[in-house]
Amino acid sequence: METKRLTIGGQAVIEGVMMKSPRWVSTSVRKTSGEIVSKVEAYQSLSSRSRLLRLPIVRGAVNLFEQLFLGIKSLTYSAEVVSSDDETVRDTSNWKFSLSAGLTVVVAFALGLLLFFYLPLVIANHVGAKGSIVFNLVDGLVRLGFFFAYLGMLSLWKEMRRVFEYHGAEHKSIHAYEHGETLDLESVKKYTTRHARCGTSFLLVVMVVSIVVFIFMGRPESVGERLLRLCA
Repeated sequence: METKRLTIGGQAVIEGVMMKSPRWVSTSVRKTSGEIVSKVEAYQSLSSRSRLLRLPIVRGAVNLFEQLFLGIKSLTYSAEVVSSDDETVRDTSNWKFSLSAGLTVVVAFALGLLLFFYLPLVIANHVGAKGSIVFNLVDGLVRLGFFFAYLGMLSLWKEMRRVFEYHGAEHKSIHAYEHGETLDLESVKKYTTRHARCGTSFLLVVMVVSIVVFIFMGRPESVGERLLRLCA
C-alpha cells in the first residue's frame, strides 16, 4: 500500500530554508564555517484547535498570520545562527520572542497594506482618474508597479539575492519530494525553480485578479470606503 505523501511548504531564510509539514517545522542554516545547523519543532495550526477558526475566511486569515509569524521566527533564527561565532543561539521558543515576532508581523502586515493597497488608491485619486474602470486600472497598475519595484530593489541587495537563490532551491527540493525522488543534489537540481504553490507568485495572481474584481466594486470615494476595500 502506497504511503500518502505529506503536503510540504517552505520559505527561504538567511543562508538556508525552512520546511513545514502539517505537524513539524524544520529550519536548516549554513554557518560561515560551512556547518549546517538544523532545528526541528513540533507544530500545530491554530485552526486545528478550534472549530471556529476553521470557518471559511476566518481560517484563511488565521493561516496567513501563522505563516507570517513562522516566517519571521525562522528568519530571525537564521540571522542568529549566521551571526553567531559559537554555539550560543538565542532561544526563539520563549514568550518574549513570540511577542516580538507577533508585533513584527502586525507592523509588517500594516505597512504592506499601506504600500500595496492604500497608497495606490490615493495616487489613483490624485492623478484624476475618472470612472470606475479607469480608476481601478490605474490603482491596479500602480500596485503592480510597487510590487515589481519592491522585488527589484531587494534583488539589488546582495544578501537578499542570496535568499532568493535559496528560495529557488526550496522549490527544487519540494518538486523532488513530490515526485518521489531522493533528496540529493543530482535529483533536486534537474527541477525548475518555479512552483505552482509559491506564495510570491500567489500574491502576484491576487494583485492581477483584484484589478478585475475591484472594477465591479466601483470607485471608493471616502476614507471609510478605502478602508473597507483593504478588508476585501
